[in-house]
Amino acid sequence: MFSLSGNKLVEGPGVYTAGPLASGEAKVLPRPLRRLVRFVLSLCSGRIVLPRHLGKVSLAGFYGIVCLHGVVVGGHGPAVMQSVTSGAGFAVEDVRVSGNQHTSEIDILQLLGLDGSTSLLGLDIAAARQALSQLPWVESAEVRKVYPSTVEVVLRERQAFGIWQHGSDLSLIERSGSVIAPLRDNKFASLPLFVGRDAETAAAVIDEEFSNWPAIASRVKAFVRVGGRRWDVHLDNGVIVRLPEGNVAGALALLNRFDQEQQVLSRDIALVDLRLPDRVAVRLTPGALERRTAALDERRKALKKLERKI
Repeated sequence: MFSLSGNKLVEGPGVYTAGPLASGEAKVLPRPLRRLVRFVLSLCSGRIVLPRHLGKVSLAGFYGIVCLHGVVVGGHGPAVMQSVTSGAGFAVEDVRVSGNQHTSEIDILQLLGLDGSTSLLGLDIAAARQALSQLPWVESAEVRKVYPSTVEVVLRERQAFGIWQHGSDLSLIERSGSVIAPLRDNKFASLPLFVGRDAETAAAVIDEEFSNWPAIASRVKAFVRVGGRRWDVHLDNGVIVRLPEGNVAGALALLNRFDQEQQVLSRDIALVDLRLPDRVAVRLTPGALERRTAALDERRKALKKLERKI
């Protein structure tokens, strides 16, 4: 064994010591330092042989750590992961979409950001689901990975209940009154039309009232909200029915009875006013009014002739 004393190594009883030669006292090195000294001495004396290519491997590892640090600090980790995993056979090659009656598959693919080299491992399911939920028709979306290269998208779409006209704009609405999207084509022309401010929020209530009178409901062309309080109903033959603010069910029952007994909705009239509970007012069309006025004039003339003869 050796001990370190002054500037020389001296043999000692199993420990390494260090200190000035003149002092006569040696200082014991700490255990970690003694091990390091022992390793260096063994390496210099040839008792420890390093593996071949250790230097090359160490250099390669050093450069690898530097590159990894650069990728992480530069924010290129996701792109590198996409490239590596795509090259390993995990690129998205098939997208299966179901439940999309009104949502375009092209819009879905664009939101998912699939470009042919996207890795299935790197696809963020939560972000994809959130992005799809922002589409106008989508109520909820489920996105699943099917390894090694397939993405499944299951949509639940909103149901169009009616058309809401506010100003010159037309929008599709749900039964709750929520706006789905602007009206773009005629495939929803059979839906009921609700016109005016607040008409979208009250649409479900008036539709429920008319569901009890299908004969009248089938002739409705538009429901027009008046003052946010009541409705004017426009029929397909141009007749306008003014409903009261309250007791709509009673007014519709009265209208149905008049129509069955006197066919009031099929006559040449312009308006039926049901706003007052104790009376019904009817306004004739201009043509019908002229004919009625002419008939009354003829009747008066006939009565005058009879009076002269008498």
